[in-house]
Amino acid sequence: MAESGVSEGSESLRLYEAQFFGFTPETCTLRVGDAFRDSLNHILVAVESVFVKRLCPGQDPPAQLRLAARESTQKLRQFLQERFEIMFQRMKGMLMDRVLSIPRNVLLPDDQLHQKYPEGKEELMKLQDSIAKLLQAYQAEVCAKQVLLAELEEQKETQKQLDEVLQWIEELRLSWRREGMGNFQDGIRHMMDTVGQLQDVLGKINKRNKGLDEV
Repeated sequence: MAESGVSEGSESLRLYEAQFFGFTPETCTLRVGDAFRDSLNHILVAVESVFVKRLCPGQDPPAQLRLAARESTQKLRQFLQERFEIMFQRMKGMLMDRVLSIPRNVLLPDDQLHQKYPEGKEELMKLQDSIAKLLQAYQAEVCAKQVLLAELEEQKETQKQLDEVLQWIEELRLSWRREGMGNFQDGIRHMMDTVGQLQDVLGKINKRNKGLDEV
């Protein structure tokens, strides 16, 4: 079944039919044959029992009669099985060709997509390689985004410290304006305290900037 995507090696197994039915046609026909054989054996045993009872009504049949009946049953079974095998081969061929087969020009729904887009192995490998590259690019973008977010947090912290410096400078300016030159010693002392605070803040800012440069 070239059209069905089944190789010649699997033709005898009818794998395409097995994909559709859920079982191989060969297995199905074998089970049908076994069912007929089992039924035949049960029928012959029942017929043998009836004949033996009819020949000896109301009493136990002698061993010689049972043996003769069993031999006759075996001969009948062999005769019927030979005829059955001939008929079964015909029935099997009919089932395999007309019932349990998919025409060569029929494509199952699961395989219609392959017919519409018949990409080969090379195309599939290219597609997989492209997907892998896109995944790597996406992961790189995620890492870069995380780095940028970390830098943004650092910048926010630095901006907060700069705002504090500006606030202290404004307080210093207002203090000098309030004190004036008449209270010089107090102004100097207040300025020295403020300068000390500014130095601490500037030291923290420098450490932050070094951390950003290393990133």
